[in-house]
Amino acid sequence: MGDRAIRIANCSGFYGDQLDAARLMVNGGPIDALTGDWLAELTMLILARTRAKRPGGGYARTFITQMEQVMGDCLDRGIKVVSNAGGLDPDHCAEAVAEVADKLGLSPSIAYVDGDNLLPRLDEWAADGIRSRDIIDAETGRPVADSVRLDRFISANAYLGCWGIVDALDRGADIVITGRTTDAAIVCAPAAWYHQWRPDQWDELAGAVVAGHIIECGTQATGGNYSFFTELPAMDHAGFPIAEIAADGSSVITKHPGTGGAVTVGTVTAQLLYEIGGPGYLGPDVTARFDTVTLNQEGPDRVRVSAVKGEPPPETLKVSMNRWGGYRSDLHVALVGLDITAKAELLEQILWRACPHKPEDFDSVTVTLDRTDKADPATNTEAVAAWRVTVKDGDERKVRSVGSALNTMALASIPGFFGLPGTAIAQPFGVHTSGLVPAELVPQRVTILGSGGAVARTVVDPLDRSWGPSAEIEPFWPELPPPPAGPTRWAPLGLVLGARSGDKGGNANLGVFARSPEAYVWMEQTMTTDRLRHLLPEAAELQIERHPLPNLLAVNFVIHGILQEGVAASTRQDGQAKSLGEWLRARHLEIPESLLS
Repeated sequence: MGDRAIRIANCSGFYGDQLDAARLMVNGGPIDALTGDWLAELTMLILARTRAKRPGGGYARTFITQMEQVMGDCLDRGIKVVSNAGGLDPDHCAEAVAEVADKLGLSPSIAYVDGDNLLPRLDEWAADGIRSRDIIDAETGRPVADSVRLDRFISANAYLGCWGIVDALDRGADIVITGRTTDAAIVCAPAAWYHQWRPDQWDELAGAVVAGHIIECGTQATGGNYSFFTELPAMDHAGFPIAEIAADGSSVITKHPGTGGAVTVGTVTAQLLYEIGGPGYLGPDVTARFDTVTLNQEGPDRVRVSAVKGEPPPETLKVSMNRWGGYRSDLHVALVGLDITAKAELLEQILWRACPHKPEDFDSVTVTLDRTDKADPATNTEAVAAWRVTVKDGDERKVRSVGSALNTMALASIPGFFGLPGTAIAQPFGVHTSGLVPAELVPQRVTILGSGGAVARTVVDPLDRSWGPSAEIEPFWPELPPPPAGPTRWAPLGLVLGARSGDKGGNANLGVFARSPEAYVWMEQTMTTDRLRHLLPEAAELQIERHPLPNLLAVNFVIHGILQEGVAASTRQDGQAKSLGEWLRARHLEIPESLLS
């Protein structure tokens, strides 16, 4: 172990990703470990609903299907499997995998890691004035219990790190299933186990966390969701990524030969910017400094990631918390042709005249008019604008009444009335809270399934966070050219800039990257927070963080509150902010012609 780089392949970026990816990764070439990420913040809410209907069923069942496809090959070739598909029920997920193994006549060593689920402890903490105040709202800095009763949450899961998984691998596990770990931990763990790293090897761990962050979302590292996708080959079957992680924490990101897409500095940069905040990427095992990362194109489909520095982790763990927010009705109506504003005004008047409740009676009412219509439309679709109303309240009957009012509009309102996809009446919705809890309160537990159902259990203590910080780390600042001069042209930003955006609770991050040092210098000077507010009026009144990353020729913005109370509660058309970056790239500015050429 540890004499060469460990080859870690990803086979899932979310619950519902490509079902045959595990088989393709196992059969596509040599690998040492197979990992997959199933747990987005929204997924935890979905699994909570599943678990309420089917106790013990709060895990990703597609993982079981994948294990049935590849378990025999993995055992034959010594490929370790690590997945967070256990969700809210890692024990039941492990038992389901054991049933598949028995069906196939195989005898793998299966382990699961839990301890992340804080829900059973919330009642205890709610009755304890001190403990209940230990969960801090990551946005406000105040105890969550000050604003929400803890017994209202239906899920509360701390993000665990890699050491429980390492312990399971040390004890001979072939398959390790976890609950809520960080996405990068499932990649960092096999590397830490293979290279036998100590918990205080910050740089090595940071390098593995960065590699894990790059491959955790599957094909997003090989061209998926990439701004310049038209330049990449065979994007109809982009290959899943592989991280070859060396003993010093450096890595090479690659993919199997013959698969589509590409691994380039650009595709890797885009994924590095996905769902991050400041340069210090906080995690339970290490704080990885993204402002020290160096990327080099080593060859076709091979990008070297090196020079990553790490610092001790924070004393707290992030907690993903979901509760029911009540009910929502979403009305989507088409406004067609002329007099769009007048049509919207009339619909709103009729709605509230027909509804037995007024806007002020609801917890919230959001009305949006999307002017997607065009002048002199050549098609019926080009003549359509969208009028959207969302009402939310804890009273289901009140929220349902809006649907009855909508029916009265059909023949008695505007010409050309018809409904658009997306209308839903009195649907329950969840509210997400990002919390922080002292790491010392959340030990990891590792269970090895034994023969005859016997269980061996151990407890992995949290890291000793009393270690002092390492020497102050200097960000890597590459040598940059002077700002471009000369004439400019009114043009879309996307001609010279790429972007990647995503959701983080109620916030969104928007990473913008340049394709050359000259373009970065121009972007760094031009893309201020004030300019971003101008380009994205939706963010004009919101708090915006700005973090330059010159080593990646990038700037990362964090827009607070743009998704309101999280994905499930958001009233935005794009509730996960996946398209925020492409919206920005479509905006126009005066751009130096030297960059456009």
